Amino acid sequence: MPDFARPPGFILRPRLPRLAATLLLGLVLPLHALAAWVAAWGAAPQNFAEFAASPGVNAAGLEIEGTVRQRVVPTLDGPRVRVRFSNVFGKRPLVLSSASVAISAGADGVVPATLQPLRFGGRPEVTVPPGREVWSDGAALRVQAGQAVAVSFELPRETAVSTVHRLPLNGSWMAPGRWASAAKLDGAQPSPYNYFVTGLDVDAALDSRAVVAFGDSITEGSGADADAAPARYPHWLAERVRTSAVAGQGTLAVVNAGIGGNRLLADKTGPSGLERFDRDVLGQSGVSHVLILIGVNDIGYGSFAGILPNVMAPSAEQLATGLQSLVNRAHARGVKVLLGTLLPFKGAGYWNEGNEAKRQTLNTWIRTQRSADGVVDFDAALRDAADPQVLNPAYDSGDHLHPNSAGAAAMGRAVDLKLLGRP
Repeated sequence: MPDFARPPGFILRPRLPRLAATLLLGLVLPLHALAAWVAAWGAAPQNFAEFAASPGVNAAGLEIEGTVRQRVVPTLDGPRVRVRFSNVFGKRPLVLSSASVAISAGADGVVPATLQPLRFGGRPEVTVPPGREVWSDGAALRVQAGQAVAVSFELPRETAVSTVHRLPLNGSWMAPGRWASAAKLDGAQPSPYNYFVTGLDVDAALDSRAVVAFGDSITEGSGADADAAPARYPHWLAERVRTSAVAGQGTLAVVNAGIGGNRLLADKTGPSGLERFDRDVLGQSGVSHVLILIGVNDIGYGSFAGILPNVMAPSAEQLATGLQSLVNRAHARGVKVLLGTLLPFKGAGYWNEGNEAKRQTLNTWIRTQRSADGVVDFDAALRDAADPQVLNPAYDSGDHLHPNSAGAAAMGRAVDLKLLGRP
């Protein structure tokens, strides 16, 4: 496991209990001035080596140099931001000579008046050791939930691509040369990867917090309309909580920690859910809740046990044990857990009666267990009334596994916002 110890120059800003903070600071600061870092956007890191041999991946892209500009969309308002740069899968140091944040103007452009340099312990450059992550210092950029932010950074030498997230909707652009402080990149080309940037925190009101949506491609957003806004179910959920007094209007961020193809018990696309949970969920700033929806790939890939290398066919009981482990780990850190039932997938390539039986058994356990803090019955919300083993055709992207945009919206509506109330 990588070493996630606090890097040199990192300023630790502990989240104080609200009452304690008021007692300590309320005499010298108005209550509204109290703030703490809260995760407003995130991308679960993946190892680029997983993609390097895939069809359509340009081997020449294994090393990059120049400027990278990436669009991220925070789900929380605030006057300052900080950015996390990750080298957790790198074999060599990641060197950034300069970096900046700004309000995005679309594609590779930014609003010039909003450009703010990023500093690392007061310095413009930073070296991130292999296996480590580094946060920037806070930068004075006022952001609004749903408004795209551009993160730019310069790679002064050829850099091996290592830590990425394949999420084209973020809008990643690359150009030769040094353009981190420019309004537009010269000679910019789009890229289907998020490089090295895995988190954006907002300096938010002290009672703000984050819910992390943890799962596979259904959480990540495969099947939803790429041009729709919002598109993925965590985005729909963020839209709801933004205006909900029940969830704490304007004080709850929603972070998408889905990875397409991810499994709970075994590595495949990305580290297993068991392995990455501490980093991708419990490591998020200000996390108060996690919504877990994972296991369908474990069941599906089990069809190929004995055919594909390193593939097991887990039982529903083994999956339940894995989910229980996540619940226990979250509770040990004071994080509330919502468990989501697995969606129907009859008609998908790896459906069979045995796999359906596992899904039904696991869903029964999810609905009846009493250790989690709540259940979100995605299965009931999206199944076809005429055949409960099938996705409702109105919500089917066409592959009988991934919901379309309407399905993603239905998933967002399926969450009882009372379950996301303040702990």
